[in-house]
Amino acid sequence: MTGFARVKQSLPEGEIVFSLKSVNHRGLDIHFHVPLEFEALESDLRNLIKGKVARGHLQVHVSFIRAAAAQTAPLNRELLDAYMRAFSEASAQYGLSGRPDLNAALGIPGMLGAPAEDELGAAVPQAVMQAAGQALSLFNSTREREGAATETEIRERTKTILQLVDRMKEIRSGAVPAFQKRLRERLADLLQGAAVEPQRLAQEAAVLADRSDVAEELLRLRTHTSQVEEMLTAGGEVGKRLDFLLQEMNRESNTILSKTGGLGDLGLTITELALAAKSDIDKIREQALNLE
Repeated sequence: MTGFARVKQSLPEGEIVFSLKSVNHRGLDIHFHVPLEFEALESDLRNLIKGKVARGHLQVHVSFIRAAAAQTAPLNRELLDAYMRAFSEASAQYGLSGRPDLNAALGIPGMLGAPAEDELGAAVPQAVMQAAGQALSLFNSTREREGAATETEIRERTKTILQLVDRMKEIRSGAVPAFQKRLRERLADLLQGAAVEPQRLAQEAAVLADRSDVAEELLRLRTHTSQVEEMLTAGGEVGKRLDFLLQEMNRESNTILSKTGGLGDLGLTITELALAAKSDIDKIREQALNLE
């Protein structure tokens, strides 16, 4: 489910900005973008997010803007001393002349930059976790509003599917007489008026009717559609379960379409209704990606 939230926390040490952004995904896929000094928090942040979010491709961004007072002495003096000693020793050993380049020394990774993580104290990591909790609350609030609208739309489509199933069931009741009439006409053309045993005619009609009978498919489609409504009413994590149920509904609608080719006008009507049901099922599947 898509969503976005951003929280700012101000501390004497600086300002923390924690943001969450998600798009649809079948599972939970979390990607962190955090400063080096916060990498140790990734495990705690992941566990916190897993407790609040079950589905989606999440981008987690954390930035830390240090206060001016915290940026006045970023020089790593121990590293600079080591650099100067190494320069002097190399010059003496190889008989080289020259003076150390301060600009080059300051460009060495770690010479200038953020204090080590332990220099931040406990307040900053705690503030990051607090900001994460607040962002998740905002994040889920926006998703709940979107989810409520999605649920309403899915319920409307399930009602439409149930109506289509009822209509197909009514039409199906005339299938066997239609087969008998069609079979009688075809046999009459082939036999040119020769007598046909009623029992044989009934058997052939029954076989054809059985091959194209959609009673079981309509029953299962109705059952699965009712289960969608029950699942939404029960709440909880319905996204993945709904995916599976919609696959079954789509399979039943495809079978109905494949079995109604020999019913003439009745078959065409059932085909149109089954296509309409399949269209609603596909639209529900699209919306189900937004549900957790």
